[in-house]
Amino acid sequence: MSDAIFNNKRLDPEKLLLFGFTKDGNEYTYAADIVDGRFRMTVTVLNDGMVITHVADPSSNKEYLLHRTPGAGGLLAEVVRFEHERVLSEIAGSCFEQDVFESDQAQRIIRYVRDTYHDELEFLWERFPDNAIFRRKDTDKWYGALLVLSKRKLGIDSDEVIDVMDLRMRTEDIEVLVDRKKYFPGFHMNKKHWISICLDGSVQIDEIFKLIDESYELAVK
Repeated sequence: MSDAIFNNKRLDPEKLLLFGFTKDGNEYTYAADIVDGRFRMTVTVLNDGMVITHVADPSSNKEYLLHRTPGAGGLLAEVVRFEHERVLSEIAGSCFEQDVFESDQAQRIIRYVRDTYHDELEFLWERFPDNAIFRRKDTDKWYGALLVLSKRKLGIDSDEVIDVMDLRMRTEDIEVLVDRKKYFPGFHMNKKHWISICLDGSVQIDEIFKLIDESYELAVK
């Protein structure tokens, strides 16, 4: 259960220290009292992002394990389980970043937007954790979206799952550019105003950066 909290997340070691972890070699350690001080929870995070927890009675240092088995141990185990998950959720939210998009182009796009516009991906939908958007701070309007989907959903005869980017574009430019090979009608967007690009190298990254800049300019009120 706790493993799922860190799915599709990437560690930011500097944020661990800000959260209150201490570093010893390749390990970061954090301790918190839970269940009104009846137990001491220790969280160890390794450089590769692996998270290890230990819950013990602080007076005897005897490890408590019943919280690891859902439905076991009665009410006390349920409370410990809840507190254990709460602490891990706080650490995941404060010290880890979403890391859904695996392609080199998606990672370069994320860095480009961060460096150029100081915007971060926003994951808006709990039901769709592999969909995220970029939006302008001044107008609150989206200018890009990153998605993970099958090429078949774009009309390509392949079940390969790839990263895809949606961008705003002028209607007259969409009519010229969309060829359903490199540029596609905007997936899940208004197809008169959005296009989709496969982030598989079919479109050069510099061209994508240029289109991001144009999309940003179009995201005005």
